[in-house]
Amino acid sequence: MTRGPILIDLEDDAEAPTPDTAPPVPDPDTPPRPEGRAMQTVATLAARKPSRLARLFWGLLVAILGAVVSVAAWDFVNGLIARAPLLGYGVTGLIAAFVLVLLVIALRELAAFSRLARIDRLQSRAEAALSGDSLTDARAVVADLTGLYAGREDTRWGRDRLSDLSADQFDAASLLGLAETELLAPLDQVATQEIEAAARQVATVTAVVPLALADVVAALTSNLRMIRRIAEIYGGRSGTLGSWRLARAVMTHLVATGAVAVGDDLIGSVAGGGVLSKISRRFGEGVVNGALTARVGVAAIEVCRPLPFTRSRRPSVTGLVKRALTGLFGSR
Repeated sequence: MTRGPILIDLEDDAEAPTPDTAPPVPDPDTPPRPEGRAMQTVATLAARKPSRLARLFWGLLVAILGAVVSVAAWDFVNGLIARAPLLGYGVTGLIAAFVLVLLVIALRELAAFSRLARIDRLQSRAEAALSGDSLTDARAVVADLTGLYAGREDTRWGRDRLSDLSADQFDAASLLGLAETELLAPLDQVATQEIEAAARQVATVTAVVPLALADVVAALTSNLRMIRRIAEIYGGRSGTLGSWRLARAVMTHLVATGAVAVGDDLIGSVAGGGVLSKISRRFGEGVVNGALTARVGVAAIEVCRPLPFTRSRRPSVTGLVKRALTGLFGSR
């Protein structure tokens, strides 16, 4: 029996690939795009809020350790006084001085929290005055803002100008805009310089230091120092606990809004990041970490600034990073 040719039916929608429709061949030599992992790690760690169980654990641990240390110190001092009264009284004086220092530190932390709360209230009242167009509320905000900077010599000229021109303003937006221009504009310039310095430091350490976790440590310390310095510039000097609270508020805002995500426009628009990422991955990571540090700095300005941006322009992240990194890794 003779067999004829066999016909194999192909599916109609299966098209043979052509050179113009075939997917590109991956280039193994092309490094992955920089993602700014150091800054993303810092933002995630700083924004993470401990659970109630963790807070209860640490609270109980601190209480137990405090009780143990107190009882041990009491027994030690009593035993020392029994053996050598003069030495025992001397050690008692040292312990009393240490407790006094702890109380002073606690009072300073409370004062720092009070200053941060004062800034928050000024922001809320200024926004309410603007939304309601209340000149009376705006004048009260300006009076409190002037009182906030009353003891600072670097704001004397602005306070004098504001006092001379405030009577000519007849609506809330004009009065708050004048206060923003005369009092806060010089402080904005100083704050942007702090952001540029922090972005430059983070980018340099990331690009130059090859040690593991060195970029994370540098990013964390630089960002905490930058946030604390920005708070001091705007009159909200924060202590140690206040700095952590402020940093967590800033990082939580960035994580919630997705501002720690890296886009192609961010890498390609600052300091030749797109070229650097192809030449050296660490240089590309440095550029991205510097850009994310600038984002943190702008968010810190918005949190620490007593008035919202109305007449003045909000600092541009791209402009900040360009000025910070120009000449550091070369320009386009």
